[in-house]
Amino acid sequence: MATIWVWRLYGRENGTTMLPDITGFDVEASDGSIGKVDEATYENGEGALVVDTGFWIFGKKRMLPAGVVQGVDEDDRRVFVSCTKAEVKEAPDYDERRRNDAEYRRDVGSHYQGDPIGPQPGPDLPPA
Repeated sequence: MATIWVWRLYGRENGTTMLPDITGFDVEASDGSIGKVDEATYENGEGALVVDTGFWIFGKKRMLPAGVVQGVDEDDRRVFVSCTKAEVKEAPDYDERRRNDAEYRRDVGSHYQGDPIGPQPGPDLPPA
């Protein structure tokens, strides 16, 4: 299983391994806002966000693997991701019909594989 699709939120203050429903949360790249979470999937090893970029990329959606999520602020309803706005803009277009297709997920995952954070313990990734 590719770790890029694994939720690796660690350091959650409430100590729970349960991820909140983040639908509708604002998404913050390392250099600014990129849109809102349209939907999120939490399956182990297949986690992803679908982000509606709104007017920023002409109404396009992007799938972001769960592994790029660095944190969630439940009070401010924001999700923080480790990629830049340019990386999101250059990512493959979201294709709802192919969202579970292995080739499509390989393309999306390889685009973000340069994520600087290595696998770390979290709800879906136990300590080594």
